[in-house]
Amino acid sequence: MSVYVDKPHAQYGRMKMCHMVADTHIELMDMVAKLVLHPGWIQKQGTAEEHFDVCMSKRKDAIRLGAKEINRQQLVAVIQGKRLEEDV
Repeated sequence: MSVYVDKPHAQYGRMKMCHMVADTHIELMDMVAKLVLHPGWIQKQGTAEEHFDVCMSKRKDAIRLGAKEINRQQLVAVIQGKRLEEDV
């Protein structure tokens, strides 16, 4: 089980943002607590696409805390894997 961050892709004001996803909701929320992010910032909660958008400084902190760096294709694969698990 893991937490993942993709490459930065979106601008939000002056910040570059990326996605942070996890294999499970619990893992995602554990990382959110460690990064001191507001839990209410979760997006698409309860779905396979559940994630947080995080800025570059939080991305670096997440990696330091064990999150795995992934690319866009790997992000899609993680989400597809979660969808398959939902169907079982």
